Formats: sequence, C-alpha cells, structure tokens
Amino acid sequence: MATFTKQKSGRWRAQVRRMGHELSETFLLRQDAEAWARRAECEIDNGKTPTSINVAGVKTFGGLIDLHLEDMKSVSKQIGRSKAFSMAQLKKALGKIRFEHLDRERIIQFGKARAEEGAGPATLSIDIGYIRTILSHAAAIHGVPTTVEHVDLARIALGRLGLVGKGKERNRRPTEDEISALLNYFQTGGGTCFPMGRIICFAIATAMRQEEICRVTWADLSPRMRTLIVRDRKDPKEKKGNDQTIPLLSVSGYDAWALIQEQRLSGHGNRERIFPYNGKSVGTAFRRACVELGIEDLHFHDFRHEGTSRLFEAGFEIPQVALVTGHKDWKMLKRYTHLRPQHLHIIAKSLPQQTPANYDWDEHFQQSLTSKAI
Repeated sequence: MATFTKQKSGRWRAQVRRMGHELSETFLLRQDAEAWARRAECEIDNGKTPTSINVAGVKTFGGLIDLHLEDMKSVSKQIGRSKAFSMAQLKKALGKIRFEHLDRERIIQFGKARAEEGAGPATLSIDIGYIRTILSHAAAIHGVPTTVEHVDLARIALGRLGLVGKGKERNRRPTEDEISALLNYFQTGGGTCFPMGRIICFAIATAMRQEEICRVTWADLSPRMRTLIVRDRKDPKEKKGNDQTIPLLSVSGYDAWALIQEQRLSGHGNRERIFPYNGKSVGTAFRRACVELGIEDLHFHDFRHEGTSRLFEAGFEIPQVALVTGHKDWKMLKRYTHLRPQHLHIIAKSLPQQTPANYDWDEHFQQSLTSKAI
C-alpha cells in the first residue's frame, strides 16, 4: 500500500514500496498523489518500470523533446544554438506524433522530406542522431517504454539511399592574392568601423574561430609568456569550462603578439575585450567583401584551416599544432590541415640528412640479403 504524508508546505508526498521498487513523488493535491500511486503500483504489478510524474502526461515525441531539454537545463547543460535549432525543427516535423508510433517507416519519410528541402547527408545524419538521443534519454532517465531499434534501421535505409552520410571535408584555402585583395579592401575602409584586416591576420596567425577572436579579453593575455587564454573553447563533448592557453606566434606570416599591440595602440579595443566586436557583424563584413571582390566559396572559418596548415608548413608537429588549435585528437586536427606540396621542400631543407646523397643503395640491399641468409 502507498503511504501519503502532508508536508509543512501543504503539499502531499506519495511513497510507493512494492516488489523491490521504492519511489516517491510530491503533489499539490492528495487526489493527484493517490492517482499517481495507483498507476505506479499497477505498472509494477504488470512488470513495467513505473514512470515518474514528469513523464506521466507525455504522449508525443514533442513532449519527449521538451523533457530532454528540461533535463539538460536542470543539470546546467548548455544547449548550443545549432542543437536548439535542430530540436525546434524536429519538434515542428515530428512533435505531434505519439512516440510509440515513431517507427522505421515514419523516420524514413522524415528523412526523404528533409532531403527534398535541401538537407545534405551530414545535416540529416545529425537529425537522425538527435532523434535517437531523445528516445534513448527518455528510456534511460525516465523509464519511458521507447526503443531506438527503429531509428537504427531507418539510418541504414537512408544511408543506402545516399541521404545520410558524412559531410564532405572542406579543403578550401585562400590564395595569397585573395588575402591581399581582402586586406587592401579593408585598409581603404571596406564599409566597416572595425579593423577587419587586423582580424583576418589574427585569425591566420592563431587559427582561432571568429567568435573566439571577438570574445578574448585583456585579462587573459600574458605579456610575459606571450600567451592568451581562450575561454569556453568549442569542444564536441564539453564547451563550458574548456579553457585553453595558446601561444602567440609569428610563424604564419603574421605576428599574433604584434597584432594585439597594434590593436591596443589603435584605440579600437575596450577595457575588457581585445577585439570588442559582434561576431555576426564580422561575418557579414567579410561576406560582403568577398561578393564585391568576386571571391567565390570562401568562408571566414577557412582562415582557421589556413592558420593550421601554415603551422605544419612551418615545421611544427601534431602535438605542437594542437596546442595552438585546441584539437584533442589527430582525426579532428587532420580535417583542418591542407598542406601545399611545394612547402615540403622548405621543410625538407631544415631536416637533418639521414643518408649522404651518394649512398650506394644497391650495396645496402645486397648486405641486408646476406645478413638475413646468415
């Protein structure tokens, strides 16, 4: 039998102990507490995991989305803009469907519809991943009777149709002529009130993202060590608290430390941020410049690729480059590395010679065969 206790606040606490299960919930009215207790006991008797009051009224996939977002908020898990947008799109497309009706066929139909709207394989793959996350979260955290088997089967089907897959790795690097054209454009004004040329050079020198540049502060700059702390740096798992200290180098053709000093002397910075500008405004100014200069298919983020590649071309190794870019594994770092073949000649000149130019490889080969025979 369930027990009911009236608390000092006037609310009713219902407690159920049955067949090894022990759970409790708090309600404003006693009749609500009794209704929940009867339902919980019935679920236990039928061999089911009793559902909490939070999910008792959740019937649709949209309800599970709201539940997931509320749970993330309750544990201070920040929801990024891209994830929030994806969740909103999923709720719009699938929110009214009862979650037990979200089967393989419906998910495939959703995938085909998204593809017709213009969603690429990588985007659709993210959407399918979020559907799986929402269902598995509801099952694991709240005991909702959901399954991800339908999602996995739908992903296989959509993959066979070519609608789900990895995105194409971008390997666009700006040419020297394009960089010069952009710097000249912004030097003569470029319709902006902030130093876009200096921002572009700093992006190449540090391989920093657009929003990171507009966020760094004077307080995180170390003149003695010539380093800069980048707070809450983007990370696949955890952005909050992912602070990284990067060196301000001058090996990429631009001197990061000198650019910060220029920014200080120019009076463009404020007391808090080094580059106190809106990241969206920076992106808008950059795109407008590319249109006016006739530069096609160039993104501001490509300067991060450029900066990373220049570090390798300067002779730095993977762990050293990762200290600048913030990448934690070679797989991710490799996506940002697009070396130009001609630069290997420059690196080769700095390497110690392992063998003399007139080394007799034929004799070496014969000696190796003789030693193996012995």
